[in-house]
Amino acid sequence: MEGLVAIIVQAVAGMVGGGVAGQMVKTVGMALLPKLISGAIGGVAGGSILGALFGSGTVDPAAASSLDIGQLIVQLVGGLVGGGALTGIVGKFLGKG
Repeated sequence: MEGLVAIIVQAVAGMVGGGVAGQMVKTVGMALLPKLISGAIGGVAGGSILGALFGSGTVDPAAASSLDIGQLIVQLVGGLVGGGALTGIVGKFLGKG
């Protein structure tokens, strides 16, 4: 169940990152739905990569009932950055600029 929570956190953070990237870069001429979808996909990918780098991809059975703030921060940052980056890349190919 902890893996599902991590994926949800990464996807939501990726959607936020994708939305922010889409607003900041006006050449990303995409509608809202493609920004959110690419943000969610990039968020899950970025959160997974950053989680693997910092070792938060493994679940400790002894600590399964507690909330690890460090892992949550890694998932959020990875999701935000990954979502923003993928939205920027997709927007460059789909955009008018």
